[in-house]
Amino acid sequence: MKITSISAYKVMLPLREGDYKWSGGKSIDLFDSTIVRVDTDEGITGWGEVCPLGPFYLPAYANGVRAGIAELGPHLLGYDPRELGKLNRRMDAALKGHEYVKSGIDIACWDILGKATGQPVCTLLGGRYGEDFVLYRAISQESPEAMAAKVSQYRAEGYRRFQLKVGGEADVDIERIRAVAAQLTPGDRLVADANTGWRMHDALRVVRAVRDVDVYIEQPCLTYEECLTVRRHTDHPFVLDEVINGIEPLLRGHADRAMDVVNIKISKFGGLTKAVQARDLCASLGVVMTLEDSWGGDIVTAAISHLAHSCPTEFLFTSTDFNSYVTVDFADGAPQRKHGRMAASTAPGLGITPKMDVLGPPVLVVK
Repeated sequence: MKITSISAYKVMLPLREGDYKWSGGKSIDLFDSTIVRVDTDEGITGWGEVCPLGPFYLPAYANGVRAGIAELGPHLLGYDPRELGKLNRRMDAALKGHEYVKSGIDIACWDILGKATGQPVCTLLGGRYGEDFVLYRAISQESPEAMAAKVSQYRAEGYRRFQLKVGGEADVDIERIRAVAAQLTPGDRLVADANTGWRMHDALRVVRAVRDVDVYIEQPCLTYEECLTVRRHTDHPFVLDEVINGIEPLLRGHADRAMDVVNIKISKFGGLTKAVQARDLCASLGVVMTLEDSWGGDIVTAAISHLAHSCPTEFLFTSTDFNSYVTVDFADGAPQRKHGRMAASTAPGLGITPKMDVLGPPVLVVK
């Protein structure tokens, strides 16, 4: 089997709740997602997706995905998409860095492998654990009162994990954490996610001020060293995210005892192939994980579901259902949230079929 063409489609994904706010005054209301199609000479087509959280979150942006595919695609024509290790080595040799560009192609090739073998991707990634897995709900940054009011709404939808967007002015964030924590019931878990937004001195003030609150602290500062300092001054469970973008940071974080939970985002690692390497390393080291991506729609959600469902249950902290946050449905068979939980498809590959009338014509074809 050989790759004969790689195409990209552009789909805009509006948010159901209007906009999404997080640290540093960042806000977004419309996501620019790239849907990747990989065709083969045996008639099997695979699908992937890459959707950066705007150009100001990680070193990734929507137009960069498509420009990168135009650059990378010609180097992959004629390669066997089922040989994922070999294909990833080829991508890394042809394009240094820019892992997010490679993610959609890698996901599409896993979809092809699953269809070619008649197996769901989660089976290929190690096997299916349990009937489903737990999801979290992000609470967009607003006033303490408004954020606290969201908890009962989201709990009614089945969520029991709440990721509170902080990383603003320290005194207000202390109020946000306390206000939301006051709404929790037994079995709920709260994560205060600063998304790198605090200066170290403010992060230290916040963790000291909420010492009596049952809350996880996530990525308080921009650098690993700053986060490690905060970690060493608090007994709250600690989550690292933005600074974890490969195997070396994971090993360093484990050696330093820098985190209790780590977030693995598929596109940040360059696709499912490397995300699975990170997942399995974490499981071997005893590190619990949130398995997700930066953002996305139906195909990213499908890829997340297969990665999360193939993670040993005791090492999966939580995952996410991005397609429930947006208003555009562009693939049949995509997993759907049920009572705050989700399950990967049992159909071959990712288990999705894109709606071509929604995708429209490709904006890029490499053949």
